[in-house]
Amino acid sequence: MDIKKTAVVGCGIMGTGIAQQIAVSGYPVVLYGRNLQKAEAAVGRIRASLQRSADKGRMPQEAVDPAVARILPTNRLEDISGADLVVEAISENLPLKQEFFEKMDALCGEKCILATNTSALSITEIAGRCRFPGRVIGLHFFHPVAAMKLVEIVMGRETEEEVYQDARVFCEKIGRICVRLNTDAPGFIVNRVLFAYFLECIHIYEEGIASKEDIDTAIRYGLNHPLGPFRLMDMGGLDTFPEVCASLQKIDQERFTCPESILKLREEGKYGSKTGEGWYTYGK
Repeated sequence: MDIKKTAVVGCGIMGTGIAQQIAVSGYPVVLYGRNLQKAEAAVGRIRASLQRSADKGRMPQEAVDPAVARILPTNRLEDISGADLVVEAISENLPLKQEFFEKMDALCGEKCILATNTSALSITEIAGRCRFPGRVIGLHFFHPVAAMKLVEIVMGRETEEEVYQDARVFCEKIGRICVRLNTDAPGFIVNRVLFAYFLECIHIYEEGIASKEDIDTAIRYGLNHPLGPFRLMDMGGLDTFPEVCASLQKIDQERFTCPESILKLREEGKYGSKTGEGWYTYGK
């Protein structure tokens, strides 16, 4: 199938980033949010992001307005019904995702590909209420989408090979580098490795061996990483950290237990750079 019409559900950081990349690549995209004002505000953020890119010479100024014009903000589910591909980017909550996919399964045509941007949840379970689970697939983009080229394409137990091939071709057309996961193992590739790394760094901090600042410095200059782990956790957001840990605990209960320090930060509403405070304080 030649994917021409697309939709993204969710106006947060990931949904906005995915919609921007699709629009910049020349495809029309419906950006759905339950609140129309939030969807319109997301388009405003996309415009501002593209303008910054143009100001820095990363894209032509004349390309900004056409890209923004390809995005239709809406809070009407029926506006999604004609899409060839729908990418869901809502909260990492399995029942919520299952409810959404059940609605999309009933609303969209039988050939429409239903993709989830989940970072750790089971594609098979997300598709559990669908009449056509074969068209459900994982497309795990990374933050920030414009800069991070990888997409993990994750097969559910019933995902059809044709759906995979069509999704991969589309992702490559919008400038992504794709890897395939034959099964939806918890954490896929990147988060399984990344969270093992994060958790060990948190253990070093919680055991009093070193401060978070010194751990970040050690990793940056000892392993030549652009960001230390605590800065990277803040950038990715601490609000979904416990849910990813819970998913990874299906592999090993003890190894992937969410640390108390993360739970405390989340309880205090300190989600990282998006809220102005996490492991570090921002904007002050």
